[in-house]
Amino acid sequence: MTGLFQILLFWLIGNALSLLTGGYVSGNIIGMILLFAALCLRWVRAETVRPAARFLLGAMALFFVPYGVGLMDSYRVILENLWAILVSGIVSTILVLIIAGKTFQSLNRRARLRHIKHLRHDA
Repeated sequence: MTGLFQILLFWLIGNALSLLTGGYVSGNIIGMILLFAALCLRWVRAETVRPAARFLLGAMALFFVPYGVGLMDSYRVILENLWAILVSGIVSTILVLIIAGKTFQSLNRRARLRHIKHLRHDA
């Protein structure tokens, strides 16, 4: 029960911060980042949150039902903007793949150079 309280507390804090800052970033996202930081800083113990998190993950499909109903309710708007939705989805996916690939290549190159320097230094 304590874990569920902590998850909901960070959700509430995230939503409050989102409202205070004008709502540019979703309160859910802010709350998750704060919970992650609290877990990393060991302010919240993972063992306390784990049972509630597993329960919520198991019930996640139920959380998508209202969004699915909302999509079905506004299918005309979706059909009117289908090309914009498809193009933006495809372009954003390609951009994410390119940026993630370039980032990985850069980090991999740096790691190899550090490894080579380390080998030369030891020899």
